[in-house]
Amino acid sequence: MSITSVPGIGVGHWTDSIGRTGVTVVTLPEPNRVVAEVRGAAPGSRELALLGPGMRIEEIQAIVLTGGSAFGLAAADGVVRALEADGRGHQTARGPVPIVPTAVIYDLLAGDPSARPGPEQGAAAYAAVTTDPVAMGSVGAGTGALVAGWRGPEHFRPGGLGSAGTRSGGATVGALAVVNAVGDVFTLEGESLTGGSLRSSPPGIHPAPLENTTLVVVATDARIERNDLLRLAVRAQDAVAACIRPGHTRYDGDVAFAVSCGEAEADLDAVGEAVFAAVGDAIEAAIRRADSEDEG
Repeated sequence: MSITSVPGIGVGHWTDSIGRTGVTVVTLPEPNRVVAEVRGAAPGSRELALLGPGMRIEEIQAIVLTGGSAFGLAAADGVVRALEADGRGHQTARGPVPIVPTAVIYDLLAGDPSARPGPEQGAAAYAAVTTDPVAMGSVGAGTGALVAGWRGPEHFRPGGLGSAGTRSGGATVGALAVVNAVGDVFTLEGESLTGGSLRSSPPGIHPAPLENTTLVVVATDARIERNDLLRLAVRAQDAVAACIRPGHTRYDGDVAFAVSCGEAEADLDAVGEAVFAAVGDAIEAAIRRADSEDEG
């Protein structure tokens, strides 16, 4: 299972395997409710304030995850225009205005730093959206991802994009993760995926170039209102902290989006634990797929 196992969720990638960057677009069915929680100290984002408590607009049309650091935020422009052409967006007196929250990773170390996604690349990722199982590894926003740099530049390993899903508490839960972390990566069971140790650590973060971020989208077909949905975003961030050591550092821009886009009656606590498991599995899948590509 992947995030596209949740009915109505679609995912599309644009990948630059030479420049080592990319864009991933997650499209949402309507109606929906979406929140975001930021735990990293260096986020790059667009329209996240709209997802906070008390905001009038609750529905959005898509989420963009992209490389290119702050430059990559321009990819959202292409997605907004494509959604407008499809007649989707918040209805206003002058027509639909698409709402597309966006978050970036810093991948300028991985390839050509001038290869930055823009509107055309965002539109291409939107055009590639499908409900098929999600392509994983060095693809889309995960193309130029790196992990484990906190132990020094010689310890950098490929990060990537992963997805996973499960059913629990009467609902389907799916997760997508772009893993580009300062820290080492582990499975939820504690197995090291990048050569680090859960207990031993450097005396301080190595003064290597560190600009990183892990981005997560979780979705469920359970009907969950915004206040409770925030608890699912917190549980997603819990999984990031369990799998990435250290996580949520001042060098990371970790953001978790949580989406409710269905009417299924479900046990909130069971859904929360399913979110934790799905995010952990998505993080693991990202690293294992990137490793297999690197070995190949």
